[in-house]
Amino acid sequence: MKRAVVLLSGGLDSATVLAMARAQGFECYALSVDYGQRHHAELAAARQVAQALGAREHRVVNIDLTGFGGSALTDSRIAVPESASSGIPLTYVPARNTIMLSLALAWAEVLKAQDIFFGVNAVDYSGYPDCRPEYVAAFERMANLATKAAVEGEPLTLHAPLLHLSKGEIIREGVRLGVDFGITVSCYQADEQGRACGRCDSCRLRREGFQSAGVPDSTRYRGA
Repeated sequence: MKRAVVLLSGGLDSATVLAMARAQGFECYALSVDYGQRHHAELAAARQVAQALGAREHRVVNIDLTGFGGSALTDSRIAVPESASSGIPLTYVPARNTIMLSLALAWAEVLKAQDIFFGVNAVDYSGYPDCRPEYVAAFERMANLATKAAVEGEPLTLHAPLLHLSKGEIIREGVRLGVDFGITVSCYQADEQGRACGRCDSCRLRREGFQSAGVPDSTRYRGA
């Protein structure tokens, strides 16, 4: 069985990606990153998702991005926006995907895994620059220039299976693969119990996705 490292945030998208990688026959090593995010409850959700979807191992790596701030998710002085805005939103975390993929790349090389999966999406993606197809292709090229494994003939493939799917399509695929979305946390300001605010951009995209998919919304909301 081929090994793969799967970046697992604990949210809807990454849970679906883990299920997709398992369905393709990969032995999955799930990696979550505690970077000081405001929605820390997603890490508890990631542990549940990894267990429920049969990850071979699940690790949480700590790297504190609050020392830099610059995002509503890592700086408590910046409020999480609750209405749509033009341009790249305040919830963008500088270099987050690059940092997380670099950690996944390091673990993959140690595991002798030639595949990394992550849940980047270029359709319902809030305008983040590190969620574009060009970024995915560029990181894969860099990874195959920068690692001993690739130089010695074992190149890495970076899988982004949700890249061109709408949120509704992602949800339908997750349902088909048996993902329990009720244990996932997507909200940018979820409480300690993982209950969603229902107002932030992530909550809006998630709610619209369930409506589009024609699937009952299993999200746990505060006050519901």
